[in-house]
Amino acid sequence: MAEMTTERFAQRAFEVGLLDTQQLKSVWSELGTEDVSLEQLTATLIRQELLTSFQTDRIIKGERVGYFYGKYKPLYMIGSGSFARVYRAVDMESGRVVAVKVLRKRHRDNIAEFDQFLREGKVGAALRHINVVPIYEVDGDPKSPFMVMEFVEGQTLREMMLVRKTLDSLTAMKILRDVVAGLVYAYEEHGITHRDMKLSNVLITSRGRAKLVDFGLAALSGNTDDEIADTPNARAIDYATLERGTHVRKDDRRSDIFFCGCILYHMLSGQPPLFETKDRIQRLNINRFRDIVPLHERVRNLPLAVLQVCSRAMEMDPEKRYQSPREMLAEVKRSVDHLENRAEAPTDVAESEARKIDNHAPDVPDGVERTLLLVESHTGMQNLLRDRLKRRGYRVLIIADPSRAISRFDDNAQAADCVVFCTTDLEREAVEAFNSFGKLENTKDVPAILMLDSEQTHLADEAESGERRIVLAAPKLRQLRATLLKLLAQPV
Repeated sequence: MAEMTTERFAQRAFEVGLLDTQQLKSVWSELGTEDVSLEQLTATLIRQELLTSFQTDRIIKGERVGYFYGKYKPLYMIGSGSFARVYRAVDMESGRVVAVKVLRKRHRDNIAEFDQFLREGKVGAALRHINVVPIYEVDGDPKSPFMVMEFVEGQTLREMMLVRKTLDSLTAMKILRDVVAGLVYAYEEHGITHRDMKLSNVLITSRGRAKLVDFGLAALSGNTDDEIADTPNARAIDYATLERGTHVRKDDRRSDIFFCGCILYHMLSGQPPLFETKDRIQRLNINRFRDIVPLHERVRNLPLAVLQVCSRAMEMDPEKRYQSPREMLAEVKRSVDHLENRAEAPTDVAESEARKIDNHAPDVPDGVERTLLLVESHTGMQNLLRDRLKRRGYRVLIIADPSRAISRFDDNAQAADCVVFCTTDLEREAVEAFNSFGKLENTKDVPAILMLDSEQTHLADEAESGERRIVLAAPKLRQLRATLLKLLAQPV
């Protein structure tokens, strides 16, 4: 291949459609001459955000394709496996940032692998849940098949564990709660089991929410197929070994439950329960499952509720496991509630502040004969605010669903004296409800507060505040109480 010169690089970037004539003129104008080194040219293009390092490297390597997938332009690679590569990309029409997953070249002539990739896209395109990464588009072009997904700011759970090593019980259980909630939706609404539960298929957003990805093997598991598990795909070997060793059908929903237990085990101990190997014969040996070291022997002093969830999920006898994702989710939620309300909870900053205020509060209650409606889905925050506000004389109602909270005012305009929308778990949903509440004819005069979590203060820009619409960013309890007194003292 001929040496890549500055002139050849510019021409190649133009030919593949990454740069147009006007952009090249702008670059040459800034440089003052076309007689510059390749390094000077690429540095300028990257600084002006006309090209990315990923794109310049491909041009230098002489690559002719892979710069566009339909209307999507890859900016850089964010993940790579033996089956596919994932890129951060931009929609050239709307400017929206997305993730584009592309089947690797060596699999495109393999009909089984090609079909599996398309099945993953079609299955994922039907799933719309807060704990599942949505797939927006699937392109089955045999020469370059790809699918377009939500771009998640964050990292995989595997990447998180490489840095964090272990997670505390509450963090691990909250992640597990999100994971199992995604499985509940997929199974109950679409009859789908995941079939590839592992750390790298769980994405953790920058807000700490867990989302499932890669339902590719789910499409291989027919829910009416009674045959005993075989090993149709290298990625499914661990599932097949477990199912063959316990004599269940290959799409048994309890298999996902077992591997959810494995994920929890790894988060708490920092080690996978199954020794990791690429040797197919060893992976097909059921003793690999029977020889798992019990979690309580690897990690001391774990809460009993957490140990019970992990041990039951990982029971070798499938009849002793949770029998459905729904059953497991209920138990995980109870464990999270228990952890959030343990004796050490008062060390939480919000709790400590609340205790300090109450110890110095006047004897006269703030909210005698006043009713507050708290729109909050986070159990720990529900309990904290209810306890502290009730002590100040308020009657506190709690609803987790913003739409249902607003609908209470349809039949009763006096449903509450003030509504407090919290973003802890609801995030933008709480902001949208707060804005809607201020516009509806039957609620526009009802005082309302939008309470932003400390990591979500940026949402204040999206809130529509006013005289009776107050936005509080990570308020201390004293500030919340003062705001309530001010709002409730105003005439309607």
